Amino acid sequence: MKVAVIGTGYVGLVTGACFTEMGNHVVCIDIDEAKLDRLRNGEVPIFEPGLDTVVSAGIEAGLLRFSSDIADAIKDAEYIFIAVGTPPGEDGSADLQYVLAVAQSIGEHLQHYAVVIDKSTVPVGTADKVNEEIARQLAARGVDIDFDVVSNPEFLKEGAAVNDFMRPDRVIVGTNSDQARKKMTELYSPYLRSSDRLMFMGVRDAEMTKYAANAMLATKISFMNEVAGLCDELQVDVENVRRGIGSDSRIGYSFIYPGCGYGGSCFPKDVKALVHTAEQSGFEPTLLAAVEHRNNRQKQKLFSKISSYFSGDLKGKRIAVWGLAFKPGTDDMREAPSIVLINALIEAGAKVCAFDPVAKATAAGEFPQQWLADGQLQIVDFQYDVLKQADALVLVTEWKRFRQPDFEAMKELMNEAIIFDGRNQYDPDYLKSIDFKYSGIGRNNF
Repeated sequence: MKVAVIGTGYVGLVTGACFTEMGNHVVCIDIDEAKLDRLRNGEVPIFEPGLDTVVSAGIEAGLLRFSSDIADAIKDAEYIFIAVGTPPGEDGSADLQYVLAVAQSIGEHLQHYAVVIDKSTVPVGTADKVNEEIARQLAARGVDIDFDVVSNPEFLKEGAAVNDFMRPDRVIVGTNSDQARKKMTELYSPYLRSSDRLMFMGVRDAEMTKYAANAMLATKISFMNEVAGLCDELQVDVENVRRGIGSDSRIGYSFIYPGCGYGGSCFPKDVKALVHTAEQSGFEPTLLAAVEHRNNRQKQKLFSKISSYFSGDLKGKRIAVWGLAFKPGTDDMREAPSIVLINALIEAGAKVCAFDPVAKATAAGEFPQQWLADGQLQIVDFQYDVLKQADALVLVTEWKRFRQPDFEAMKELMNEAIIFDGRNQYDPDYLKSIDFKYSGIGRNNF
């Protein structure tokens, strides 16, 4: 197959590279020439396990190339994926200017039938707008070229995106066209040989499915975080509650781990966008609004616990932070709980020393450079360096290397042996037995 993927961000690059794994010819298009040069050399600008290997293999096999020339890239393409960003506006709505700009370019340069695929996460009705824009440009050119616009939302977990693409739980395609249905079946069949997980539905149904999926997962997280807050007040261990309800097959264990809030490029943005869509439609999204509110409150939870422990006086305190990325397996800092925590700590007069296995460079761009220059914020290269003379340690991101640290060595380095556990990773009873103070999310504290 000949595939064009417009946009070399997280979704576009994973999509384009993984299609080459089955022998497809892929051109990834972007306007950033510096980025394209890095990609041509096999340098992947994001951290995603296994992606660099797939990109390099595709380039070496002559199946993957990168271009800024959209006209050349789509001239032979049977499939044209739109995988550009849809950043949130101030009102929470998804900004479609980049999607529609791509649709305009496709209409200006399309030479033959192709399936145009919305891979970006977009609100219900976007495919109709893309279809209208392409048709408008074709009419302006005075040409009659057939095409189909389908919705094919991505369901890639950061940190496991390559595996998710190669072995998908499901592939959802929204289309009413028999021709597009046949073409999409041909494209995805190599990835679904062992199971029938290709699901067809209406275009608007597919667009809604993506938002509903992310909103449902965000709801489970926020529900459990709210339960954890109540457990704190009632001296209940939320971990026992989690295990108890998770054993119910109707509930399950996925996404019911309490913590310091969700982040990333999907959940916060998509919940906001769905809330906006509902309000624009005259529908009151009571539950979704509560999910967003709870998550915003949850990101303040760690600071509140730390401030309370130090009686509201954090001036001169040295706080160590383990984990900066919004989740393990990625260097993505978008909407990361660590940002809220570190901003609050430094504004309260504390000094912060932080470590993350892969997100150091990304994190450095998220905070005022003056903080780094003045030493109010240090981002170090080694895990235990953050603990030197620390008045407390905060676990924010549950990287595997943090699971079994050398607690005795930690005590020697710290001014006070206390851990604020934002992911309930540690056993409070064990830590207390070795003279650590402990505060988790909805757990036995101190």
